[in-house]
Amino acid sequence: MPVPFLDLSSQYQSIRAEVEEAMEDVFRSQRFILGPEVEAFERELAAYCGADYGIGVSSGTDALLVSLMSAGIGAGDEVITSSFSFFATAGAISRVGATPVFVDIDPATFNLDPALVAPAVTPRTRALIPVHLFGQMADLQPLQKLAERHALVVIEDACQSLGARSQEGPAGSLGHYGCFSFFPSKNLGGAGDAGMVVCRDRERAERLRQLRSHGATPKYYHPLVGGNFRLDALQAAVLRVKLRYLDAWTARRQANAARYRELFRERCDVAESAPAPLHRTSVMLPYEAPGRRHVYHQFVIRVRGRDALREHLTRRGIGHEVYYPLPLHLQPCFLTLGYREDRLPCSERAAAEVIALPIYPELSEDQQCEVVDAVVEWLHSA
Repeated sequence: MPVPFLDLSSQYQSIRAEVEEAMEDVFRSQRFILGPEVEAFERELAAYCGADYGIGVSSGTDALLVSLMSAGIGAGDEVITSSFSFFATAGAISRVGATPVFVDIDPATFNLDPALVAPAVTPRTRALIPVHLFGQMADLQPLQKLAERHALVVIEDACQSLGARSQEGPAGSLGHYGCFSFFPSKNLGGAGDAGMVVCRDRERAERLRQLRSHGATPKYYHPLVGGNFRLDALQAAVLRVKLRYLDAWTARRQANAARYRELFRERCDVAESAPAPLHRTSVMLPYEAPGRRHVYHQFVIRVRGRDALREHLTRRGIGHEVYYPLPLHLQPCFLTLGYREDRLPCSERAAAEVIALPIYPELSEDQQCEVVDAVVEWLHSA
């Protein structure tokens, strides 16, 4: 049977009445820009993340952008980040006029390798943006120590990892800024684009609020040049409903991940999470680092001959996606930075081997069996 990569309709039907009532409340109020719904969601999301302040913005991309603006980062500055991430991470750095400095990843977790970050620091370095990719936090402790040593700003790109934790605390709560996306496909997804920045410092929060509304304080007076980064009240209303269900949905994602592990281990050769070359007949499953809560925004496996597997899954009607087929340091728009192939080998290898399988909360056991059967069929065809 066909299996979709994501089924948002099933989730919506389960909470449809609550969502429509919340949206109708906004229409009755006619308060569409900021207002009480946004303020309530900011408080609730900040509390969920263990932060003191939440500043609702128009997207996860704008959360990164306004955080960089708030930190005063611009032309002549360097910001260290991962090459294996969604484009917005590096795009926001470029948009403020700074230079992204790409560092390779830990091949097990897909997150920044802390050992490689320190050598990349120069006198022009102003910030670090670790990405908590696919639902698991990066190793922040050594990065925070490095940041303290060099007086660097830490901006957590937690757009894919709301609810993830390490032993130090929740994603988004440990850096100077924590950025979240509520794009519809995220674990907590809105009815369009939406995002948030969380932080612990009152002055940073006030500056973020000012910047998201064209830098105005008070209205029509502009000490700063900001942007239109405001969160819509309709999005906040939808997200407040969904936030109440997030932990239950996360538990289902984690249960689906556990079932995938069991099914794959029963039916095929599972490779260890190590940089050793993969065999054509083996699959590498996601690695959960000790002391971390993985929220499985994506269930990403690695195989040799990934593109051939994609063709096979397409023929079988199995939804899948590749995050990401070309690392950022090799993107055409960044070629002027001078990176070449083999410069960041772990990122490049991941880009050639990763494939994400369906993991959404409503995914059934029968559907998971169908997915695994299709992958194993391809592995055994070698």
